[in-house]
Amino acid sequence: MAYDLIVIGTGPGGYVCAIRAAQLGLKTAVVEKRATFGGTCLNVGCIPSKALLHASELFEEAGHSFGKMGIGVSEPKLDLAAMMAFKDQGVDGNVKGVEFLLKKNKVDAYFGAGRIAAAGTVEVAGADGTKQTLDAKSIVIATGSDVARLKGIEIDEKRIVSSTGALVLGKVPEHLLVVGAGVIGLELGSVWRRLGAKVTVVEFLDGVLPGMDGEVRRQSQRLFEKQGLAFKLSSKVTVVDTSGKRLKATVEPAKGGAPETIEADVVLVAIGRVPYTDGLGLKELGVKLDERGRVVVDHYYATSVPGVWAIGDVIAGPMLAHKAEDEGVAVAEILVGQAGHVNYDAIPNVVYTYPEIATVGKSEEELKVAGIAYNVGKFPMTANGRAKVNQTTEGFVKILADAKTDRVLGVHLVCADAGNMIAEAVIAMEFGASAEDIARTCHAHPTLPEAVKEAAMAVAKRAIHM
Repeated sequence: MAYDLIVIGTGPGGYVCAIRAAQLGLKTAVVEKRATFGGTCLNVGCIPSKALLHASELFEEAGHSFGKMGIGVSEPKLDLAAMMAFKDQGVDGNVKGVEFLLKKNKVDAYFGAGRIAAAGTVEVAGADGTKQTLDAKSIVIATGSDVARLKGIEIDEKRIVSSTGALVLGKVPEHLLVVGAGVIGLELGSVWRRLGAKVTVVEFLDGVLPGMDGEVRRQSQRLFEKQGLAFKLSSKVTVVDTSGKRLKATVEPAKGGAPETIEADVVLVAIGRVPYTDGLGLKELGVKLDERGRVVVDHYYATSVPGVWAIGDVIAGPMLAHKAEDEGVAVAEILVGQAGHVNYDAIPNVVYTYPEIATVGKSEEELKVAGIAYNVGKFPMTANGRAKVNQTTEGFVKILADAKTDRVLGVHLVCADAGNMIAEAVIAMEFGASAEDIARTCHAHPTLPEAVKEAAMAVAKRAIHM
């Protein structure tokens, strides 16, 4: 079979790329190694984790908050099997939705492991041992990422788990030890803490959420500790003894020192993700990789081999589904001669804990390193009318604006519904807005987004409600 484009991988980047290419008139096919579409995100990542975050948050709210609002209910009882079924139902709906969209756009699908045998040729090895050869003018690598592993600690997805295993535990662990205080560790740690587990998080660096704005990191950690998460920072897990009924993890100071032993029922390894390029034949083909195993591309997502392109987690940049989607659209448009483009200064990042954490643009630390003078506008959620009546006053909104031009350079939210509220900031930055532009935009009252407006007003030291 001959195609204009073959996309290897049907995660958010891959399936979106294929659909956009088909819309633009390209004869398109996708190759998927799983039995279902959607990649890590839909099957064992973003979607199932958000289902459990939502369900566990409601479980905790019913047990601790309903009474404050005059809602009398008996103590909620956890039916973990039913909660997992709720999660699986959401996954199934999303996966089938992608299948429908691919068919609707006349994208052909091949199931099996894809390998680029040569520029313009993809071999698909099916689970039954059969092989197919497909030809294409262009090939897009959209194979995503895999969990990063700790040397000497084997993940069995039963007692020592990655994010995949943490989404299907058969019972609530008495003690969950999380290795890594990044997004995945904090989100899944929050789920199991709400459902009754004691949770301890070990992090090699000196704070949670490495890479985020320092103030966001510090306040978020305090809120997590208030909720019951325990942290061991500047520490590392070196060994996990699996010989006994309970796991015994050896934890040492990151800079060296006396070790300690922590017993746990489950250990979640959440130290990040790495590009997935195994079996693609990239080395034999001559596709250039960087020192971290990522595919090297130019500004047009072209690799070192003509006719081969790459997007998403396999290339540099944040490993985010929406970043991959935008790159998928961009490369499809580039292939037909349009000006596909992604603005990497306006890619939001959200942590779906409670409260949510959402950021876009530069942190204060990044601006200081770059030598850019900036002004800060900050507004606490304790001063927001809607947050007060909802009793969701944790957190703040912070806007960083260029000291000379007032152009918004970064927006950081720690608050309820931050993941939705950040969209306003992303749009503002996409259009090159100033803090005053946001401040002079009418916001509905009473709403949480009024805090964004107040933070923008605070840049010029003229916030009204504080």
